[in-house]
Amino acid sequence: MTEIDQRFVDQIIPQRDPASNKNDFGRIVCVCGSAGYTGAAYFAAQGAVRMGSGVVTLAVPEKAWPVLAVKLNEPVVRPMPCDAAGLLSRAALPPLLSLAARTDALLIGCGLGRSDEVTEIVTALIEQAACQIILDADGINALAAHKDVLQRAARPVVLTPHAGEFARLSGVKNASPEFLAQFAQENRCVLLYKGHRTLIAAPDGALYRNHSGNPGMAKGGCGDVLAGMLTALCGQGIPAVQAACAAAWLHGRAGDLAANTLSEYGMTPSDMLGLLPRVLKRYNSREW
Repeated sequence: MTEIDQRFVDQIIPQRDPASNKNDFGRIVCVCGSAGYTGAAYFAAQGAVRMGSGVVTLAVPEKAWPVLAVKLNEPVVRPMPCDAAGLLSRAALPPLLSLAARTDALLIGCGLGRSDEVTEIVTALIEQAACQIILDADGINALAAHKDVLQRAARPVVLTPHAGEFARLSGVKNASPEFLAQFAQENRCVLLYKGHRTLIAAPDGALYRNHSGNPGMAKGGCGDVLAGMLTALCGQGIPAVQAACAAAWLHGRAGDLAANTLSEYGMTPSDMLGLLPRVLKRYNSREW
């Protein structure tokens, strides 16, 4: 098992070309949120922005659009057709596929909710989108009876489950590292298994263990920030396994700064978003 630390991550995150523009740093789409669950979409989009994405588009059910359009400045917030409950409806699939055709990485799931139509949308995007796909939260839950779709993705899908989500997906509680590696191999996916000492399992069976983070991060919204960060790194062209490892460590390091500054009790995902730039400053191309 490979241990993830600062030195490991420094080999992954590149310095930026001073002559670059926003198109050099990835166009990503976050398919997230639902009526009543706008916070997850907000944190995912902001995590992607703070991790350096060139352009972030947040595609949300139209009933959630008024809230998120007011809260978010940097991302483009796009309303999508939804049902009476405020979940994405089947009519959202064509515009979502159109967005996916013009993106470098696609995040699906944060606050998305559960319904038969949401499941259809998730599986169709996995089967038809050519970009790198990251599944979190209800994006993972949608695959509980449809794991076979992972084999039909254009490239290995990244899944970011916590223990409960992985148990629903795999039927196994308290999965061992060996089982995570086996699952990733058999289902041709990348697993970022969230928890104390987060584990990343690669499709080739390799295992990585993260060493940053603290109990103050056990709060709603922290995982959504991580999902956005991971999607941003994939959108910038970093291979999925390396992106998962780097995102896990950087996310935990931002959490450690928040705990040291504000306490494990009082820190929030918003604090982590505010402190992430301090973690990333070491990758500046120069002092300005």
